[in-house]
Amino acid sequence: MPATARPVRAKPFLVPEYCKGCGRCIDACPKHLIELDDHVNPESGLIPVHIHDEDCNACGLCITACPEPFGLHGADVLYDWEHAAMEHGELAVEARAERPWPTPQDIPAVRLPLPPTEPLMVKGTYASAIGALLAGCRHFFGYPITPSTEGAELMAKILPHLDGVFIQAVSEVATVNHMYGCGGAGLPCMTFTSSPGFSLMLEGISYMIGAEVPGVFVEISRGGPGLGNIGPEQADIKLCCRGLGHGNTHAVVLAPADPQEMLDLTMLAFELTFKYRSPVVVLGDGYLGQVTGKVQLPDHMIQPGLPHWAVYGDREHRRNLITSIYLQEADLEQWNVHLNAKYAAMTADEQRADLFRCDDAEVLFVAANTPARMVKGAIQALRAEGIKAGLFRPITLWPFPIDKLTPLLPQVQKLVVVEASPGQLEDELRLALSHAGVDHPPIAHVRRFGGVLPQAPEIMAAARGAVEVQ
Repeated sequence: MPATARPVRAKPFLVPEYCKGCGRCIDACPKHLIELDDHVNPESGLIPVHIHDEDCNACGLCITACPEPFGLHGADVLYDWEHAAMEHGELAVEARAERPWPTPQDIPAVRLPLPPTEPLMVKGTYASAIGALLAGCRHFFGYPITPSTEGAELMAKILPHLDGVFIQAVSEVATVNHMYGCGGAGLPCMTFTSSPGFSLMLEGISYMIGAEVPGVFVEISRGGPGLGNIGPEQADIKLCCRGLGHGNTHAVVLAPADPQEMLDLTMLAFELTFKYRSPVVVLGDGYLGQVTGKVQLPDHMIQPGLPHWAVYGDREHRRNLITSIYLQEADLEQWNVHLNAKYAAMTADEQRADLFRCDDAEVLFVAANTPARMVKGAIQALRAEGIKAGLFRPITLWPFPIDKLTPLLPQVQKLVVVEASPGQLEDELRLALSHAGVDHPPIAHVRRFGGVLPQAPEIMAAARGAVEVQ
């Protein structure tokens, strides 16, 4: 079969499962050769059009009118064998549909070195925004909400100078759908939000997980439920680890403890979101979003590439499809099997934790975010009293780093979970222990609510046994 081409216009051909039956091509056809079919397509659940192309002059007006890029197709040129077959009336729709297309290739990201710099003194949300910029993010979508807004404000100031895109969406629902489109094009994108706003994004996050679309969500948790207040609470752990929208949804949840980790873990989030083609959540608290700390910039930044699967809008990527719709039950079941395998890979490879004075710890605290910093101070005082206390700090809340905790347990006499929530971190700990089938020491806890953080005296009292073990 010769591979040469001649500049002959091709008649349109239809891929029925992508046709929405909108009828725009019917109105556009000057020869009235298009009509609605007489049956529902079982794959789309819609009635597609039918093209009578015997008298078609290949004007292309129907293709221009079609709003669905995968539905109605044409070509600027035909191969010689196609032209000859067309002249003899032998070119079937199926033959044209199998015409060769370019195979998209991955354009890898490039790691660019940065010169040494002096440390910065910035607040947590600023540090996260800087991390996003260094990770190659040039597209931001968001809606203002305290206590995360400063991160969005910094992106609004900087992105226009980097040929980037900043869009203040009309709502959090719009935000997540902007991210669906941008991430689907293979481009790094992010948002800053807080607890009520994140709740509104959950439907879209489920779509992104189901369609394997990357995106980074920096969630600065505040007091709730309801409007609550803007204090530092950790009561969104359940939401992020067990409630990311409807259906079978999981995503890596990173829990920074200081501004430096806000930067570092945001950069990591962009790496993981493309590694797994899945959203990643950076979960902070209201205090961490606002506190100022010393931040050292990394020795590199990222120039993003373009993945082969992207729906980028050019001819090379035109045949790519991103969707979470599987109308046949067996197809959706197999897709969930695929997602489950990905979750298992995340669980095996992405467990992260920070261990502080754990080598000989008999009282082991478990804490994350700002409460973990309070625990570190208490441990120093407890050690001075002769109490062998240590801190196990999960950096990934999902997957919970149980493989890093298990080796510490034989010497531990008591676990103490310190959190600014009604036991949501403890629930993740207990669930991980249960799934691992691990014998564990008694578990006590220190809990504060409504934006109040645990304090050193009550943390130390728990280590001395002044609270009831449950």
